[in-house]
Parts: sequence; C-alpha cells; structure tokens
Amino acid sequence: MSGEKLYEGKAKVLYTTDDPDVLLTRFKDDATAFNAQKRGTIRGKGEINNAISAHLFKLMAIKGIPTHFVDLPTPTDMLVKAVTIVPLEVVVRNIAAGSLCKQTGIPLGREIKPPIVEFYLKDDNLGDPLLTLDRIRLLDVSTPAQVEQLSAMALQINHVLCEFFDQCGITLVDFKLEFGVDRQGNLILADEISPDTCRFWQQGEPDPQKRVLDKDRFRQDLGNVEGAYQQVLEKVLKQAI
Repeated sequence: MSGEKLYEGKAKVLYTTDDPDVLLTRFKDDATAFNAQKRGTIRGKGEINNAISAHLFKLMAIKGIPTHFVDLPTPTDMLVKAVTIVPLEVVVRNIAAGSLCKQTGIPLGREIKPPIVEFYLKDDNLGDPLLTLDRIRLLDVSTPAQVEQLSAMALQINHVLCEFFDQCGITLVDFKLEFGVDRQGNLILADEISPDTCRFWQQGEPDPQKRVLDKDRFRQDLGNVEGAYQQVLEKVLKQAI
C-alpha cells in the first residue's frame, strides 16, 4: 500500500499512497530522547502507539475536533490526510514536570490551574527552542490568528483527554501536539497522541518512579518501558468512545 518515502523521523516514516490526499504513516519501535542524543528500541512501541493514537483520534472526531486520521490498514500503519505541518510543537501542561521544572525551579508535581500552553519551534538542529509570541511573529512560522486557534484547540483537546484518561485511572501530566493545514485550508490535529508524546502517571501510585507510564521510563532508565506502554494501551482500549 505504501509508495514513495517522503520523510523519516525519529518515530515514524511517511509514505505516499495512490491517493494524493492520503498518506501512510508507519510507526517504528525506535526510541530517542534528549534530541536524539539517547537512542534505543522499545519492543512493540510502533503497534502500541499506532493503536492508542487511532483510538484517541476517533475520540477527538466524536468530540468535534478534526484530525488527520483516516484508517488503520495494518497494526503499525496509519492512513492519514495529507497536510502541511505547522512548524510549531504545542505543549499543554497540567502538572509541573520535565523542562518546566528544570527551567523555572517549580517543584515536580505542582498542579497548574488553569493549564498553560507553550509553543516550541520544530527544529532539531536548534533543539526545539521555546518561543514567545513575539518570536513566533519574528520567525513568521505562524500568524497571530493561527496561534490563537492552536491554543484554543490545544486546550479543548486537553479537556477531552484529561476526562478520558481520568476514567482510565491515569493522570495526564503534560503532552505535545502537532497540527497541520489540509488542502482545504483547515487546521487539524496531526502526528500522534501516545506515551511517546504524553506524560502519564498511574493514579493512586505514590512512588514517583513506579507511577510513570510513558517515555520518561526510557529517558530516566526506569526499566519496564514496554510494560508501561502496554498498560496504557490496555487501559485506553477498555474505554468505550
């Protein structure tokens, strides 16, 4: 089903299909952290992230949030609408963790109310730097109207995901989103929603290491990475949408 390879990233490969409006994304088991300074393999990650993302994209569609999802032809492949990716990573934070704590001194686990939305430039060579609104305007990577729409959509998605994962017994700490513009000029959710792009904590687990159910297990050498990903998949698929 896949045609010409268009792009290969750290976690996925993008191919053409017979339909110019549809592309094929192949999820890989490759794992990277710290801007690819740490590399490894998480066995079964491709299938797990593909399945989780598909389930959550279907949830988004039910909630009226447009996404690039089309279908799942194989366990590791996702058919998606062709889009032009907005060169911004949109991060929503519900609880302080990761770079926010390192850069500000805010203690790990501090609840953030209301949630905050941050924008990072999609540029591996620059280390995906955090951008201010003025820098976004200076770089001309998005318009003020689009930035406002990105922020509103990100918060809407956050509301849906927090409610969903709470039903799974999982706390959504923070997560990264990517968006694209389709051929009709519509801004839609793209990329993936998975343990690769989200921080998940097991509710009711007091141990700060045992509660981690995401790629932080790989980043921090906590072990049982595959088991954590599988646990998220099982909890997600048990929740009807």
